[in-house]
Amino acid sequence: MIVAGDQQLLKQINRMALVRQLCSQPGLSRAALAEIVGLTKSTVSMLVRELLDEGWLTESELRATGALGRRATPLHIDGSRLALLGADLGIGEARIVATSLLGDVLAERVLPYADATNPDACIAAAAASMADLARPGGELHGRTMLGVGVGLHGVVDDVTGVLHYAPHMGWRNVDVANQLRSHFQGTALAGLPLFVQNEANVAALAELEFSGQVDADPLIYLSIGYGVGAGIIVNGRLLTGLYGFAGEVGHTILQQGGPPCSCGRRGCADALIGLQALLDEVYGKLPGAGPEHLERLFQQAEAGEAPACKAIEAAGRNLGVLLNNLWVAFDPMCIVLGGAAIRLGERFIETGRRVLNDYASATLLPAPTTRTPHFGSNAIAIGGSAMVRHYLMRPFVGEGAARRTGGKPADLSPAPAAGFWAWS
Repeated sequence: MIVAGDQQLLKQINRMALVRQLCSQPGLSRAALAEIVGLTKSTVSMLVRELLDEGWLTESELRATGALGRRATPLHIDGSRLALLGADLGIGEARIVATSLLGDVLAERVLPYADATNPDACIAAAAASMADLARPGGELHGRTMLGVGVGLHGVVDDVTGVLHYAPHMGWRNVDVANQLRSHFQGTALAGLPLFVQNEANVAALAELEFSGQVDADPLIYLSIGYGVGAGIIVNGRLLTGLYGFAGEVGHTILQQGGPPCSCGRRGCADALIGLQALLDEVYGKLPGAGPEHLERLFQQAEAGEAPACKAIEAAGRNLGVLLNNLWVAFDPMCIVLGGAAIRLGERFIETGRRVLNDYASATLLPAPTTRTPHFGSNAIAIGGSAMVRHYLMRPFVGEGAARRTGGKPADLSPAPAAGFWAWS
């Protein structure tokens, strides 16, 4: 895609190129940045001065290089002056966190829903909690808020911010982005960049931006909860597809003619691996099965009770098939296994790894690394903060709309006071 930008946009691209470079190589000097990024030293000096003033960067003590002339001053991402807000609008509760630019958690809240079947009320409650967290004089006093990122447990249009369907919440065609913007009016969050994505995509961005792990791209975050989804990172970018629906691997077919899935097909990963399928297998299709039944399943798995263990091992074998399919489709360096199903333990995870390794042995190729997330139960909320950082450092957030309009970028407008670019 060819992008024509004015001088302000080009300047923002250059600014964020410097920030991204310091994320991956902290401690570089201005001269080193100029050489690596390909800008003149005077341009880098001017941009660095702005980024220091705004709180993106900080300087450390002068470093002796052995060369004649002025000593190099190392530059780093500043974790002390700016803040990012992330939220996980989950099944039954919302999790909200504020982080620094480096991913350190500054504040967190867990907000149970009064009525999880009412999306408008859930969104309003989460928005009020986020706005309260960011209020002047509150927990983030003295920090400048950069934006808000929200993870949703369903199919999300990444351009419009509409949640089309959350099968395990019963939410359909909910305009989450515009509802949040409306609730933010008159608060400290009004007018800030807002990003809304599927929860697996958001959790993948947490691993990309904040885990500190290098050489893990391509990366897949496989989220296994009541359903199954994946966030896919390729070349430092989130792979979202034409309409933002890429990664819905819960509806890939693992077993032709297998058990029925909520989507109307049979043998989907959701119906073979997801926690709802496990609950149905162990306890039958209980009306109103809730968190207490899930907790009971986890306890039975830990105790080694036979009916639960048999179902979990079968799900683990199907997990291995899905891992193999993701491996051959994307050739990732790392697959992160996340979501509530990880509490099923090694009987589930190790069975899946064994199946994957068996497939790899047959091809005489090494299987990709598989591991659990770095951020535990806050993975999606922290991913919301990571999503803000990710997109602000890559100012082409109009690409999604451009895919649908024959190459015309979406409207880009600067957020107040910061000059960042987000949906208009």
